[in-house]
Amino acid sequence: MQPTSIPHDSGEAPAETIFALSSGALPAGIAVVRVSGPRAGDALRALAGTLPPVRQAAARTLRGDGGEVLDRALVLWLPGPGTATGEDVAELHLHGGRAVVSAVERALAELPGLRAATPGEFTRRAFANGRIDLAEAEGLAGLLEAETELQRRSAMALAGGALSQQVGEWRDRVLALSAQVEAVLDFSDEEDAADLPASFTEDGERLAGELDRWLSRPRATVLREGYRVVLAGPPNAGKSTLFNALLENEAAITSPIAGTTRDVLERSVAIAGIPFTFVDTAGLREDESGDDIEKVGIARAQEQLARADLVLWLGEEGQGPEGAWEIDAKADDEARRAKGEGALALSARTGFNLDRLRERLMARARDAMPVPGDVALTERQSVLLEEARAALAGIDAVGDPLIAAEHLRLARSAFDRLTGRASTEHMLDALFGRFCIGK
Repeated sequence: MQPTSIPHDSGEAPAETIFALSSGALPAGIAVVRVSGPRAGDALRALAGTLPPVRQAAARTLRGDGGEVLDRALVLWLPGPGTATGEDVAELHLHGGRAVVSAVERALAELPGLRAATPGEFTRRAFANGRIDLAEAEGLAGLLEAETELQRRSAMALAGGALSQQVGEWRDRVLALSAQVEAVLDFSDEEDAADLPASFTEDGERLAGELDRWLSRPRATVLREGYRVVLAGPPNAGKSTLFNALLENEAAITSPIAGTTRDVLERSVAIAGIPFTFVDTAGLREDESGDDIEKVGIARAQEQLARADLVLWLGEEGQGPEGAWEIDAKADDEARRAKGEGALALSARTGFNLDRLRERLMARARDAMPVPGDVALTERQSVLLEEARAALAGIDAVGDPLIAAEHLRLARSAFDRLTGRASTEHMLDALFGRFCIGK
């Protein structure tokens, strides 16, 4: 990741030095404890005796305040500002036992000016010190949460600055448009008052069109939550059996007794690296003979139909929601009423045509997902880009340079909030709280 030079309005640099386990869960082969802040060098000297050569790993015996040996470790000394946090950083590569890490953390906590880090504090300091911007921080959060290859590649693009660089280019173009408006306003009192150049409107429309294309991309929500497939139909239509077969797991109770499923059951799974959320629902029927619990289950099933990216309809042909796939789910039952040619006949019990269904689901989901490696906008980013696009759409609406200047200011403000040039503390708290303690 390339560090950004954007300064952030995040207050004064933290004075405290923080530490935390920054590697995986213990026990492990190696445990990395990171220390960041103005006393990182003092902490390393206190435990290791001397500082190693800058940015070179060195073997050191770590000792506590009383001289007892804590561990034999590799240590790194990384003076700021050219570090991940922009501060002085020390790293202790320990043997990965819980007792070893606990002993070293206790020794660090006893040193003056040091304290344990809070979740996301290392990354928040990187943001505060201009090492990353807010969009890149969101990419890091997505990278930590990624469970599929598509999620990883999209998060890598965001964390690597793809969106930040694009927003910076858009912001520069808005500034250029603003300069044209300011030039007109500067001469507004002169007899030969200047007019906005003919290219002004075209440039603004071109920029708004680029934002429209970004806003039409698939969002990060479908990557994070998975392509949402809802199985629906009347009671005893085979929904739960198909649900279990798609998951390859007995997640739902199946029974020949109608109405076994009384509530919504959803599970997330990756198929060939594509994230899905499959939803099993209560049987839908129009009569009022069911009990109150069943009625609640039917109401929740209707809610799931509204949220679905795709509905697999196992009921009477033509009775499902618009756009649903017709599924003839009991192809092994010769007594069934078969659906027409447009339906996919399958049997979850025998496995007949299940692979074909999975292939069709993967093809549909792949079309709805971001292109691998492209940035997928979060809801926050989408809202801000929409604000910028709406502002740009109005820059020539009335031909008043003052109003055009205000619209351009609003667009620039949206871009600044997207990358964190202007941000609010509660939003930062929510973002960095998603990180683990050592990140």
